Amino acid sequence: MAASAIGILDFSHAVQSRWKGAAAWRDGRPTQARRWLGWARHRLRPGQPDGGLADLGEALAVEGVPDSTRDTLTALYAYWERPREPIDYAQDKALGLPMGSGMVERAWKGLIQQRFKGGGMRWSEAGCNHLFHLRLAWVNGSFEALFQVQLQPSPNT
Repeated sequence: MAASAIGILDFSHAVQSRWKGAAAWRDGRPTQARRWLGWARHRLRPGQPDGGLADLGEALAVEGVPDSTRDTLTALYAYWERPREPIDYAQDKALGLPMGSGMVERAWKGLIQQRFKGGGMRWSEAGCNHLFHLRLAWVNGSFEALFQVQLQPSPNT
């Protein structure tokens, strides 16, 4: 059975990007921005990110939006529009999957940073990638399996 991974956009990062759009769109009107963000957050939880995409599209359609605001909204629209796995936080929650990235960030700190960020250490990208595999094999208890040699009978014997 092949291992697989499920990509989940951290809910707090999703909300932060929505806040960036709300703050740009409702510049100088923080009460309206917070109200809109609360509504946008509510749409994210049941897995309706396209509703938020439509909101950004409507904001872009408003005439007279300052260029800096339009640039921010355009960048956010492009981010949310790009191909991605469907975002369905309700389904992820029902499956017991985390909505935040704290667990992954703690694992990164414990597994990787402690080993690779020592004083004076410098790593090339290739060297670091090779050592990542070794470090993860060690932590997962499969380090010895990396070095088991399968002896094949020689075709001449």
